[in-house]
Amino acid sequence: MKAEDLRAKTVDELRDEIDSLAKEAFNLRFQKASGQLENTARVRAIRRDMARVKTVLNQKAQDTAS
Repeated sequence: MKAEDLRAKTVDELRDEIDSLAKEAFNLRFQKASGQLENTARVRAIRRDMARVKTVLNQKAQDTAS
């Protein structure tokens, strides 16, 4: 997921993206706890994607506040 792609989305779409990433992160944590997690790098990628989305949301909020 690239920041350029995220900047093209609306605020509502970004919030939906955060929700879906949070659900996926929960499922990955559950898999890890039960010993079924195969792709451990995906946990890190999800965390970083969530941070990217939150950063773009904050930037959009600052742009509208100015």
